Amino acid sequence: MRDDKNLGATLAAATCALLGANAAPVMADEAERWSFDTALLYYGENDDRVQDVSARIGARRAFDDERSLNVTLTADTLTGASASGAIASDVPQTFTSPSGKAVYTTPAGKTPLDDTFHDTRFALNASWSQPLARLYTFSAGLGFSTEYDYMHLGANLSLARDFNKRNTTLSAGLAWSQDDVDPVGGAPVPLSQMQDVGNSSNKRSSDSKDIVDVLFGVTQVLSRNTVLRVNYSYSQSSGYLNDPYKILSVVDGTTGDTILRIPAAAGPGPSGIYRYESRPDSRVKHSLYAEMKHAFGVPVLYGSYRFMTDDWGIDSHTGEVRLRWPVGSVSYVEPVLRYYMQSQADFYHPSLVQGAALPTYASADFRLGEFDAVTVGMKFGYQTLGGNEWSARLEYYQQNGTISRNQLIGNQFAREQYPDLKAVIAQFGYRFGL
Repeated sequence: MRDDKNLGATLAAATCALLGANAAPVMADEAERWSFDTALLYYGENDDRVQDVSARIGARRAFDDERSLNVTLTADTLTGASASGAIASDVPQTFTSPSGKAVYTTPAGKTPLDDTFHDTRFALNASWSQPLARLYTFSAGLGFSTEYDYMHLGANLSLARDFNKRNTTLSAGLAWSQDDVDPVGGAPVPLSQMQDVGNSSNKRSSDSKDIVDVLFGVTQVLSRNTVLRVNYSYSQSSGYLNDPYKILSVVDGTTGDTILRIPAAAGPGPSGIYRYESRPDSRVKHSLYAEMKHAFGVPVLYGSYRFMTDDWGIDSHTGEVRLRWPVGSVSYVEPVLRYYMQSQADFYHPSLVQGAALPTYASADFRLGEFDAVTVGMKFGYQTLGGNEWSARLEYYQQNGTISRNQLIGNQFAREQYPDLKAVIAQFGYRFGL
């Protein structure tokens, strides 16, 4: 299962974005034509962590009467090493691999990374949009994706209605998805202890989760140069919400060091005591998103802000600014600046103390911790003589995390327990029509 993003959440967000988009009218000269949008993307983290190579092709078939069919096929491959959740230590640490068939070792002083991480994903999404009446637009879509240990199936519906001489559009959408999780080696019992190689007594078979998303939006033309869009979305997830590959270190309450253990004589195993994470089996999220586009003559400024809050205790803020600036008559540049910050989940724990009562929920997953991130980048686009367009995008991402001092113990203060994350994102795209 991909580590850089929770796949179900990612696809649900993508579905919500689809629900919030208004179908663009099809011009007469575009009727009964195919158009294609292709992209090849590379995402690479520092220190040989997660690497992702993704290829996508989207096809749009425009028909008369503003009807359209959209189909998108995506394939991506992820490799590298992902943070397991265990704390750094002054001595080497050995862990049982997720499959339960081998061990891997992290050097002293380093953040434990699971270098067995790899996956390949294929995704297919299709949607149909058409007017229901003069002022209504209806759309429906289906989505499917599969990974080595994950399968997603989703559906969505939306309805938009124009008012005020088409200067105001109200929209509403509903999306549902089911994700089946079949982790390598089985799904561990929450807060159970990592076992020696060959011992799967704490693992169980596959599990699943359901996600329901509801969206309400309004798009308003403020002037001939300015458009504002505001969306509210509600998301409810239920079922298996754990990451089956994340663990927590069990530490000494005074020194903060991982409690060591002796592997069973029957085979190798973890060098310390580690427990698998435990998350609630439900999550409710509320999101408010606002976007404004303003044309300064030819250059166009895009600004957006998103606030999200959930019942896990996480609040997040995302702000983005982009400026599309023409260069000559056939090309443009588009610098982007994006800032993200979030608070930690109520059950985020860097480690568990030996002898203390186990909490009901606990996770050391950095993605549930407190951090902020900045993305800066530039996109360049060029329109060919045939009316097609190619583009190249390069972005730099840096994430800085924080663990409050009251959550660190003893020697943990002297070690880097939440290392910074840096990544490079490069994308090449080509749009053409037939």
